[in-house]
Amino acid sequence: MSNSNGKVLFGFIFGAAVGVAAGLLFAPSTGEDTRQRIKEKSKEYSDELAKQLDGKIDELKKYVGHVADDAKARVDEAKARVKKAAPDPEKVEKVEKAVKE
Repeated sequence: MSNSNGKVLFGFIFGAAVGVAAGLLFAPSTGEDTRQRIKEKSKEYSDELAKQLDGKIDELKKYVGHVADDAKARVDEAKARVKKAAPDPEKVEKVEKAVKE
């Protein structure tokens, strides 16, 4: 998820909230009706925001999982190269300890 996507999402939600609030406040309705409509719209927008955030969180989890898998594969490959290049078990142990730190 890029930073610009987050800004666009925030701008959209903020703009929609301001628009709804302005529309409700300037509409000819009783105070009770206006409060009820504000409550309903707030619920709608919070549900939509939660849905979009859940989607972005799922995307982020997948991305982090791929990055972690890639990093593990690279570490395993490096370990294999070290073992092949340095058959001395002591040297291999030292390198493995350094990688873990």
